Amino acid sequence: MSALSLASTPQACPDAARSSPGPHPQLQRIGRAAIAALYDELALYPKPGLVSFVDSGSHADMDATIFMRSLFALRRYGEQAAACGAAAAPFAALEQLGIEAERRMLRATGGVNTHRGAIFTLGLLCAAAGRLQGRIATLTPEALRESLRAGWGDALVLRRGRQSASNGQRAARRHGLRSAAAEAAEGFPVLFEVAVPALAAATRAGLGTAAARLQTLFSIIAVLDDTNLAHRGGAVGLRHARRTAKAFLEAGGAGRLDAFAAAEAIHRDFVSQRLSPGGSADLLAAACWMQRICG
Repeated sequence: MSALSLASTPQACPDAARSSPGPHPQLQRIGRAAIAALYDELALYPKPGLVSFVDSGSHADMDATIFMRSLFALRRYGEQAAACGAAAAPFAALEQLGIEAERRMLRATGGVNTHRGAIFTLGLLCAAAGRLQGRIATLTPEALRESLRAGWGDALVLRRGRQSASNGQRAARRHGLRSAAAEAAEGFPVLFEVAVPALAAATRAGLGTAAARLQTLFSIIAVLDDTNLAHRGGAVGLRHARRTAKAFLEAGGAGRLDAFAAAEAIHRDFVSQRLSPGGSADLLAAACWMQRICG
């Protein structure tokens, strides 16, 4: 058991995470970075079809105000997930913590699903980071991925085979796509092999914060089996989004002089077709979280 364990047994993790005598600064840092990363994603504009402080994108049922309510409801979730990781909790404990976080989100938003995918992805990543604290001096993307696999890889493979009634899971089955659960079971290949390197490369190239995140988002859209896109636009919509993202990158990406104007035109195109790459947005937030944790 880690030096930062907050529970006497792994199964006690959710209750211990809520009732520990005081916050641990390292676990706090992990959790606060998760909320900051979700804000990073919300604040970026333009984002094709996605909610921002400028507009609601392709969504008639949500706006930035609802997203902020959701962030407030989730403010302790990342720290709790990190505490579960530090306690070497089983996947069932993490899953229950995520279910409780989703309930808080839905209460805060009046039933609107703002962050279900992010709760799953960032919860796992925060747990992986918590599992590493006290074991290594510096967090790295490679160490986080290995921690995730070593801690809960087998359980995630089993979870991948479960049937789910979510829109994303139905779209994955209908179109033969890799679902979010399948991405997790494989150690989030698009996050670790595409998004994180893209954000790091854009930052090294001297792009500003917004431009680097824009480059990262388009890099994700170009390759991800984004089941949100498939749910809204079918296979045709997913192919269109991927082709458009690849064309943006091939034309110079976020480094071109008219990058934001070009991205805004793509945003309007996605809105006209009701396309929203929500899965890509979740991975952008995860990449921003990792940059904060490992930067």
